[in-house]
Amino acid sequence: MRKYIVQKGDTLHRVASDFQLTADTLIADNPWAAAQPYLICGQVLHIRPSTVRQYVIQPGEYARQIAKQFSVGLDELQLANPGLDEHDFVRGKTIVIPDGHRDQIVHLRGEYGYEDLKEDLLALAYKYPFIEIGSIGTSVMGKDIPYVRIGSGKRKIHANASVHANEWLTTPCLLRFIEQYAQGISATAKQGRREFRSERSEQAGISSWVYGGSPQDLLERTSLWVVPMVNPDGVELVQQGVLPTHPLYHDLRAWNEGRADYRGWKANIRGVDLNDQFPAYWEEEVRRRGKIGPSRRDYSGPAPLSEPESKALADLTEREQFDMVLSIHSQGQEIYWNYRDLEPKESRDLALRLASATGYRAVKLRGSDAGFKDWFIQRFGKPGFTVEVGLGVNPLPMRDFDDITAEVGMLMAAVLSW
Repeated sequence: MRKYIVQKGDTLHRVASDFQLTADTLIADNPWAAAQPYLICGQVLHIRPSTVRQYVIQPGEYARQIAKQFSVGLDELQLANPGLDEHDFVRGKTIVIPDGHRDQIVHLRGEYGYEDLKEDLLALAYKYPFIEIGSIGTSVMGKDIPYVRIGSGKRKIHANASVHANEWLTTPCLLRFIEQYAQGISATAKQGRREFRSERSEQAGISSWVYGGSPQDLLERTSLWVVPMVNPDGVELVQQGVLPTHPLYHDLRAWNEGRADYRGWKANIRGVDLNDQFPAYWEEEVRRRGKIGPSRRDYSGPAPLSEPESKALADLTEREQFDMVLSIHSQGQEIYWNYRDLEPKESRDLALRLASATGYRAVKLRGSDAGFKDWFIQRFGKPGFTVEVGLGVNPLPMRDFDDITAEVGMLMAAVLSW
């Protein structure tokens, strides 16, 4: 085994991914790592040599079928197995299965964090020049809060994710849709809007857009604004914990009730729940929550929009005057569409359409105020939705990423085609 010294930002899953191992394998070789919530800079991990996946060809199987089974591209499978023919397979032959998603920019390399987001946004903007990236403001700790914009159509739609820190899996799910959308736009532009399902189109990569219709047409009709990680400080805290050198270390430990594990943390770095921050019956939400000071969840702050993250989101919304907004949260597989009967008449039908596309449940929610969706409906009288993706306990497990990504894709495609 080789030795690896833990660096800032490392987690078990990230280190395992870097060395093409599973987190369980890494823990088996370093059992002490399972007894602490986070890795600490300077700790030494023992790393065994990586292994590759192998597969024995079964009777009647062919290359494209095996590639699909393991979620890898046919070209990737052939690259990992020189001389492998698509149709002439030998029963019982052992082949190597490569890591999937090599052709995708957005994928999990362990927990998806702020640095992953910045790297992927730059890569997307470089590969697809029609993507605009920028910042809507900065977090408490001075991190830029990135946005992505695709399209210049008159209809403006906004979506955001990772408002709550321990719901960080929503960020790569939403950003993967952006990549699929960009792939579809790029491919259709090259093909001159030829039929999507043709064999040539599949070979050109248009099969990555599986939602029907023309992405190019959506691009021309719609401006899509996405803020994929509203709460970068909180996401980093959940994933990496906090060291004594952090300026808020002692406060954070107190607000987390002495816990060293921050995976249950929803708030921003100042202990304010960003989705209880908006000026829509804010005082009533404060009374309902009953939190009088910073906490890992449910504290609405000293005043509406007191936090730079929620203020930046509200400023963007005021400036762009969106026609519809979605706030992607987890978990529950539900879609909330109403607010104090102020929502427009079409909101219920739209919610049912989104529910049909995703398999989620459209819910008329009561007894909740001060959320981004609530404020948007009250302020603009337009459709707004809070979507709870996935099912389980936050943070949702990374093994659910592909399934939730598919659901978010269907949701966003239905919204764009509205």
